[in-house]
Formats: sequence, structure tokens, C-alpha cells
Amino acid sequence: MKLKTVLFLFGSLTILLTLIPLIAVDYWWIRMFDFPHMQLTVLTLLAIIAYLFCFDIKWAKDYLFMVMMLACFGFQLKKIIPYTALYRYDLLPAEKQEPKRQISLFTANVLQSNSKKHMVLEDIKKQNPDVVLLCETDKKWLKAVNPYMAKNYTYIHEVPLGNTYGMALYSKMPLINPSTHYMVDQDIPSIHTKMVLKTGDTIQLYAIHPTPPMPSENPMSSDRDTEMMYTARLSRKNELPVIVIGDFNDVAWSNTTALFKDTGELLDPRIGRGFYNTFSANSYIFRWPLDHIFVSPEFRLIDLQRGDDINSDHYPSYATLSFEPAGKKDQLPKPPSEAQLKDAKEQIKSYEQRNN
Repeated sequence: MKLKTVLFLFGSLTILLTLIPLIAVDYWWIRMFDFPHMQLTVLTLLAIIAYLFCFDIKWAKDYLFMVMMLACFGFQLKKIIPYTALYRYDLLPAEKQEPKRQISLFTANVLQSNSKKHMVLEDIKKQNPDVVLLCETDKKWLKAVNPYMAKNYTYIHEVPLGNTYGMALYSKMPLINPSTHYMVDQDIPSIHTKMVLKTGDTIQLYAIHPTPPMPSENPMSSDRDTEMMYTARLSRKNELPVIVIGDFNDVAWSNTTALFKDTGELLDPRIGRGFYNTFSANSYIFRWPLDHIFVSPEFRLIDLQRGDDINSDHYPSYATLSFEPAGKKDQLPKPPSEAQLKDAKEQIKSYEQRNN
């Protein structure tokens, strides 16, 4: 096979993989292509460079092919460039360094089958966060972590499950009426609670872990997307400052997460700073950000890190925030458009119609 044919097929593949996620259906084998935008950006650029260096662009079909690859490269780059230093911050740096204004968060999918549970505790001890959310916790996990967590965290809300969707929330700050909700699936919990900061202010925290779109879990992305839209609606309507954390099983740049962020009127601390890829910890190539911390504009950022290896297929996420409601106006998110609100509402309506 000629080199030009090989490069043409390679370039055509990158074009196809770029276009597939634009299909407006929620089958897992479509939605999975939302994930590898970084990898596709690199592959598309390599195809363009190889084609330009190896061949003269002189025929109409060559120009058309090159235009298509450049368009795909531009589309891919637009998706990921917000998570680089070339983009302005979504969540501004903290202006105050007052300890009483600070809240530190640690969220990790610990992997239910993880046999080295001590590694999670080691990272928690290292970071010493105010709030810890652990996903995929069953009774064995709680038995392993409780001696340390109960000693160091006064406020605890645990939902042990053996289906990889257990959750456990630990806080040094008072939790007000923490409750377990099954917003979409009777086996998939989320935790909703109010929390009192060191300043005495009350905020709202939502912890979620929706199902991923994959044949072994859920062949459609509709359940995941609906739970995210429900949470966004709660965030938008809440008069308190809001934090949403957890393993969303969706990448930061997908249309679903973008819609969640915009309709929830939330800010992403990674924008302008980096990808902070948390999954898969078992691969250097196929890795993307699935674990998220979104906040309302009353907060500013002090620190953002990806945690250490905890023998899970995820890395933890860690952030230290500063509560600065007086500076809220300087980073107000753009109000969601009518089209976005309609899209989110229709996703919820479609789910409710299917399940009534």
C-alpha cells in the first residue's frame, strides 16, 4: 500500500472520529468518542504535518482533504484549549489568604476492589482536607477507613453499596441535614447537604457519581446526563453558594458537562490552568479528566492538584478554595441561554417520560 494511501486513510480516520460525537444520540459507542479529544488533536496534527511534508498539495482533492483535516484540528483544539495556559481563568485566584475563609476538598474514586486501601488514607493524611468524598465504597472500604476518618472528621455521611456506587462523605465542618438521594436510578446515590464554613456562612454541597455510558454499565448516556441536568437545576435554583464534586464519568469538555456547567451557573477551576487528568491511572496515553470540582462564583482558588497514586484506576482531585462572596461579581458566569435551558429541560423531560 502506498504511503499516500496510508496517510489518507489515517487522516480519514481522524476526521471520522471527530465527527462521530456530533451525532445527537446517546448510545455508549457514540458518547465514548467525547473522551479522547486530546489524543485526536495530536493524531490530526500529525496527519496534517505528514501529509504536508510528504506530498505536494496540487490537486483539488488534496486541498479538500487538507481543509477537512484543518477544520477537524481546529474543532478539536477549540475543545481542549480552555484547559491550557492560553485561556483566561474561569475561577479567579484567591485575593485573600485568611485561614477562616478556606475550605479544602478531596474527592477520589477509590476502586471498590482496591486491596491497598491504606494508600488512600496516606494521600488524605498528606493533604489533610476539610472535606473528603470517596466513591465506590462498600462495607469493606468503610471498615478499613473508619478508624482514621472517624477520629479526624466529626461529620460523616456514608452510603455503603456493593455495586461500585457506594459513597462516603467526611467533613471537619458541620453538615446540616445530609441526605442520600436517588435522582435517576434507585441503585445510584448522590449526597446533598448544607455545610457551615469557618466563617459561619452556609453553603450547599452536591456529591454525585452517575453511571458511565458503556455496555457493562449502561448502554446509553441518558441516565448520566439526566443526573447531571438535575444537579445543574438544583445548583441554579439554590440561593446558597454551591460546590459540586464527584466522579461524573464524563470529560470536562463534553457537550453534556459544558451544558451542566453553564445551566448550573458554575465555574471550573481547571480552565486556564490544566487538564488534571484523573482517569485512567493505568494508562499514560488514554487519560482524561473524569473527576470534577465545580463551584459557584462566591469562591476563589488557592490550590488545585491531582492527588497521588492510590492503587485505583482514578487519581484523586484536591482543591483549596477561598470563600470571597464580595468578589463574586468579578467572575459571574454567563447566564445560560434559552436554548441551553431548553436542552437541559428536554433531557430531564425525556427521562421522566421514559420512566413514568
